[in-house]
Amino acid sequence: MALLSSAVVSVSALTACGGADPGASGTKSGADVITFRSFVKASDVVTAAFNKTHKDFQVKWENVPSGTDYYTKLASSVKAGNVPDVAVVEYNQLPDVVSQGGLEDLTETAGQVVTGNFPPQVQQLVTLGGKTWGVPRDVAPLVLFYRKDFYDKHDLEPPKTWDDYTKLLEKVKKADSKARGGIFATADANLLAALAWQAGGHWYGTEGQSWKVSIDDEPSKKMAAYWTELVSKGLVGSYNSTSDDAFFQAVQKGEVVSYICANWCAGALQSTVPDQKGKWAVATVPSWDGQPTSAMFGGSAFTVPKGAKHPEQALEFIKWITTDPEGMKAWLSSGTSSMLPAAPALLSTTSAFKTDFYDGQDIFALASKSYESVPSGWMWGPSAGVTGTAISDSLGKVAGGEMTLADVLTSAQQATVADFKGRGLSVVQ
Repeated sequence: MALLSSAVVSVSALTACGGADPGASGTKSGADVITFRSFVKASDVVTAAFNKTHKDFQVKWENVPSGTDYYTKLASSVKAGNVPDVAVVEYNQLPDVVSQGGLEDLTETAGQVVTGNFPPQVQQLVTLGGKTWGVPRDVAPLVLFYRKDFYDKHDLEPPKTWDDYTKLLEKVKKADSKARGGIFATADANLLAALAWQAGGHWYGTEGQSWKVSIDDEPSKKMAAYWTELVSKGLVGSYNSTSDDAFFQAVQKGEVVSYICANWCAGALQSTVPDQKGKWAVATVPSWDGQPTSAMFGGSAFTVPKGAKHPEQALEFIKWITTDPEGMKAWLSSGTSSMLPAAPALLSTTSAFKTDFYDGQDIFALASKSYESVPSGWMWGPSAGVTGTAISDSLGKVAGGEMTLADVLTSAQQATVADFKGRGLSVVQ
């Protein structure tokens, strides 16, 4: 899993460009209301559930859009001294936010919560420089969503290998010229990163006290060549992401009959096209050698931004929404959040998410097995935002035949190395 290992990532490497002062903290005064800034689905439901069952203080949810602008706003809030008490931070963005001094060090206050509730591979997602910077919420393994009725009608089966997937895509297009068995996300670098991870790529690493950047390594280029061919042959549809309006309109019309996403996509799918209840199922994602292999596409933790005025109450709320069964049930009972809890003890709470849309299939058991097949060794670096922007800005050109994915990876490699050096970080290629 995304190994942000304190054994290999030094404090100096992470904070060379203005790291957090672990001794500083917000004022520990009480409050009637604390603020919670989040873009993840069901944050409003969870906030309401907490407020209904807790009387010492209440939580005010700040709805914000996801993406680069969210982290820019968070950084600006830290500088201006008007941060929320609790903020969501995705795993891939955590090193960047930490390196810029944007978070409180939670080692003393939440370190035991993390070590006591989460397995090592999950602990490492929020551990940097030997310090704890957040409490994990979920893990997000890749899976395949598919229209079981379409597959049954045309005698199709979920593919085991990527070669099988190509054949499947050809059969789907032949069966219905308007339908596609997969999509190419033209504005989602995180999905591309997950596919590179699954292929055996390692975009970030360390050598001694230096960072190593390998976005265009051989496994990633192998993945890139494969997907470039799918796009050039018109075997997959091109959409911004697995959550934009054009994508769901295509799903509604039956123009997308299968696609690769993470388990968290299950809630979005059933809430957006409820009339397709009973027609969808979930399978493991294809792999290169036919052996079960997944990768992480997303996942997030909850943090206390630097300078938060009510850190103690913030942590009480964070613990409830990440480690308390009632808090986890609040996420899942909404029907919009189908996350896989990062805490193994809370897997039983997934029954709160009704799977009638998937004809009663135990999609969480499949997601859990997929998570177990995620290769170790992947880590995120402090320039994930720059990497993502460099990739997303070029993916549309791949769809238009102007670039190959290999070209995109090389451009992202160059942009990322330049950003590292601009931050004063030592980097080798």
